Amino acid sequence: RKIIFEKQWFYLDNAIGHIYGTTFEVTSGGNLQPKQEVEETTPETKEAGTDNRNIVDDGKSQKLTHDDIKALKDKGIKGQEIVQQLIENSTTFRDKTEFAQDKYIKKKKKKYEAVITIVKPSTRILSTMYYAREPGKINHLRYDTLAQMLTLGNIRAGNKMIVMETCAGLVLGAVMERMGGYGTIIQMYPGGGPVRAATSCFGFPKLFFNNLHEFPLSKVDSLLSGTFSTETLPSEPEDNVLVEEESNGSTDEKQTSLQETEEESTTEAAMEVNQTEEQETMDINAEDVEFKEKKEKGYKENVREKQRKQWERRKKLIETAALLREKNADGLIVASKFHPTPLLLSLLEFVAPSRPFVVYCQYKEPLLECYTKLRERGGVINLKLSETWLRNYQVLPDRSHPKLTMSGGGGYLLSGITVVLDKGNSDSSNLEALKMEEPSSKRCKVQDLHC
Repeated sequence: RKIIFEKQWFYLDNAIGHIYGTTFEVTSGGNLQPKQEVEETTPETKEAGTDNRNIVDDGKSQKLTHDDIKALKDKGIKGQEIVQQLIENSTTFRDKTEFAQDKYIKKKKKKYEAVITIVKPSTRILSTMYYAREPGKINHLRYDTLAQMLTLGNIRAGNKMIVMETCAGLVLGAVMERMGGYGTIIQMYPGGGPVRAATSCFGFPKLFFNNLHEFPLSKVDSLLSGTFSTETLPSEPEDNVLVEEESNGSTDEKQTSLQETEEESTTEAAMEVNQTEEQETMDINAEDVEFKEKKEKGYKENVREKQRKQWERRKKLIETAALLREKNADGLIVASKFHPTPLLLSLLEFVAPSRPFVVYCQYKEPLLECYTKLRERGGVINLKLSETWLRNYQVLPDRSHPKLTMSGGGGYLLSGITVVLDKGNSDSSNLEALKMEEPSSKRCKVQDLHC
């Protein structure tokens, strides 16, 4: 399969059998060859300028033109030799400082050397890649915020976690990687089915998916109210359709057979003359009948396979509903594009007391509303709304400094711990607490308004 990455295209056939972390060179034709480690011979005395104040970037310092570089590529010259020729034909390279020269060489190597390294997928790599390339698909969830979610949610092996996310499966994959295939994960999903595009990129073994369950959000209210029931599969109507189609097929075959007998009776006189032609038509009719039979057989098998998948899905749905009815989940992770308040208030019913929960949102205002609702409802402690601040640093000898560009924001997190909610006394205790907090003058005004 042809892989296109940035401006490079190659085939991964030759990479099979090598370990992760192997560096390959992309040769002509898109084939990969393991790169031989060659020690770079750097001269002891390197010509370098003291500063870059006299260098003018007018585009005339490079003697090689674009056509010359293209001709070198067409001849099959490697990228390392092209970079060396660019250095030799640059009039300002020797006037640059040592740091500027290293930066120039690094930039040209990245552009002209076709070198790739295959690394093992992980949460850090995938989250960094998604945030840099397609942040909209993961609701602008930054990698450090994802790390905070895993820590605040106490994700570990053996847990029973509820995950509700619309981040292309990135949060689900991070939870699965942290749990290592031990424990139970229940994924709540909107719509017709869960989206796991990023989860499939982790390359988990099948063992990891044995304890992964899924449950639709549309059935959460019915599960909480006790009216949950799996819809009956349309097996009987489909069977009836099959019977009707079989009967229709048999009647059609009878009609065709009657027509064939009529035609045979009318053409008995010319059978001796056109015997070869009739033989050919009979062969064609036999082939048509065989084709119809194979088509009907394949259709029946497809219907049975579809019914089997529906029954398996129904069975898994019943098992997941039984797990949720236990209401003993060890944690809750929410990272979706929907408003977090109704999601959190309904899903917290399935979490056991003294367990953590974490809610991610790209914006602060929905989490503020969620924070207020939770304080009014009760049943949670240690509520905290936070935002992580991230700055990348360049760490190099004699030139370590913060990078010029940094992320403006990585989203907000609302975290807390569940406790037992006494529903009977919650309303009266809240009213008494509010009365005790209010000053006497305000209480008098409120009483006058009620009167």
